[in-house]
Amino acid sequence: MVSGSGHTSRSLPAAARLTHIPEGSPLSARSLLVCADDFGLHPAIDSAVLELAGRARLSGTGCLVDGPSFAMNAAALRQSGLQAGLHLNFTEALGREGLYLPLGQLIRACWARRLDPIAVRGQIAAQLARYEDVMGRVPDYVDGHQHVHQFPQIRDALHAELAARYPAGGPRPWLRCTVAASMRGMPPMARFKAGVIALLGARSQCRHARRMGFEMNRGLLGVYGFRGGAAVYAVLLRAWLGAAQPGDLIMCHPSAQAVPDDALGDQRRAEFEVWSSDEVGEWLQRFNLQIHRGVSCRPGPAHAA
Repeated sequence: MVSGSGHTSRSLPAAARLTHIPEGSPLSARSLLVCADDFGLHPAIDSAVLELAGRARLSGTGCLVDGPSFAMNAAALRQSGLQAGLHLNFTEALGREGLYLPLGQLIRACWARRLDPIAVRGQIAAQLARYEDVMGRVPDYVDGHQHVHQFPQIRDALHAELAARYPAGGPRPWLRCTVAASMRGMPPMARFKAGVIALLGARSQCRHARRMGFEMNRGLLGVYGFRGGAAVYAVLLRAWLGAAQPGDLIMCHPSAQAVPDDALGDQRRAEFEVWSSDEVGEWLQRFNLQIHRGVSCRPGPAHAA
């Protein structure tokens, strides 16, 4: 069982605080999804996710089902009230046999269609089965670790496996649309990364998923260069919240402490600091935003592509 991080709510540095934000409409709150990635990768990540769930700062979390802490902390996740999804993985072996490749090599293989389609679908089926065995239910949604769910070959196999495994009319996961919701006011690195994600199949994935009848979020926020600490992240988050439209999704990667040998480094801890701060509650109120909660919540329509 994961233990609490001991983090207490506090204000961000003055430079990161709210300055001027126009008041939102008083008629009704605008709803959005906030999903934390990588549950199960490390106990510190799980701890941060569960604490943010207790603060009503998350809608859900995507699970790396072969991660070392997933099974250990699954019971706490079930009790958290969060949506729980499969964070489909083809790039982190995590001690398992299978089709795992470095991201650049995987991208080249998918676009050249060199992967064995039977192995691809088999790996997807195995991760879905692992999720069901541990969580005892259908995943609420499916997305991809490093957005692999949108890559050619993987995308096609995923949609086919989901359609066969979860027929329309019964419990069925929704899918993450990775089309950028808004780049207004974003720094060059964030714009560049959003452009790369788009080139790697964002719109194609949405078109294909829509034809297959899957629900999706409207658009994606939360893309940036994973640098700058809490002060930079707070400025970005404030901009994302200001740009959010109903049905958009903000992805995040919080951790209660730095994870050893992790590419995101200390930035996970910075994200956790910001999301658990008092200022986020103020920004949500000022922007008239409401974070979706509970497995009954469904995303809005995806962007036309």
